[in-house]
Order: sequence, then structure tokens, then C-alpha cells
Amino acid sequence: MKAPSFSLPDQSGKIHSLSDYQGKWIILYFYPKDDTPGCTREACEFRDTYKTLTNLNVIVLGISKDSIVSHGKFAKKYNLPFPLLSDETLQTIKAYNAWGEKKFIGKTYEGILRKTFLIGPDGKIAKEYKHVLPLGHAGVVIEDLRGFLQ
Repeated sequence: MKAPSFSLPDQSGKIHSLSDYQGKWIILYFYPKDDTPGCTREACEFRDTYKTLTNLNVIVLGISKDSIVSHGKFAKKYNLPFPLLSDETLQTIKAYNAWGEKKFIGKTYEGILRKTFLIGPDGKIAKEYKHVLPLGHAGVVIEDLRGFLQ
């Protein structure tokens, strides 16, 4: 399946489009909220494996509905070396089916679902990770990437 296109600003206001990365592998991960425990763990795992990912010629992009300002503070606080894209309209989040029903402490509400997509150099979704658990997720994605790259 072809990955839905997008053009979104990062933490510094620079616009990133899916087409900017044609011919490269992309890790596109959706997360609920900047500077919360699970989202911080996930972002920091991608940060800690970033050198390995760049050596594999892979682009990492995080997306949430948080503002550019929020993303800037989050990226600075944790030294995140990759773009965090702001989708305040939810257009891209919904295009990737990363918006839906969630439950927390017995309450049901709508929000961002923690999902990751591996997008191949051809612009097609090579793998979708649903119901992501932050701990160890980056390692799983790297293992899968290595399988695709062989």
C-alpha cells in the first residue's frame, strides 16, 4: 500500500514532505504527547539508536498533534536528533489510521494511537506496527529493517 503523502512542520518550522525522502527507508512513528513517560521512552530509544539508523540510511520522523513549540522543547530537553512533525489538524494522523478510541483508567476517549510505519524507498508501507510498546520498539524496528535490507 502506498504511504499517504504529507507536508508538516518540524520543531524548527521546517516543512517535511514524504516526497522529500523518496528512495530512502523511513521510520514514521506516531505518538500521543510530548514529554510523557511512554513517548519520552520511545523517542529516546530512537535517539539512542539513531547512529545505527543513519548508518543504514534510514530517516526517522515522529508525528503528534503537539505544537511546534512543544516539539521544540521536547527535542531540546532530550537531545532528539530527528524531526518531530506537528499535525495539529490531525489530517496526516487520520490518513495513517493513527487516531482512534483509547482507554485509560476506565475512561474511553479519542486520541493518537501509538503506531509506527516502515516506509520503503518506493514510497510503499513495508510494515505497520500497531499497539506499540515503547520499551524495546526501536530494536524491533531495526531488526526488521535489516531483514528488508538483505
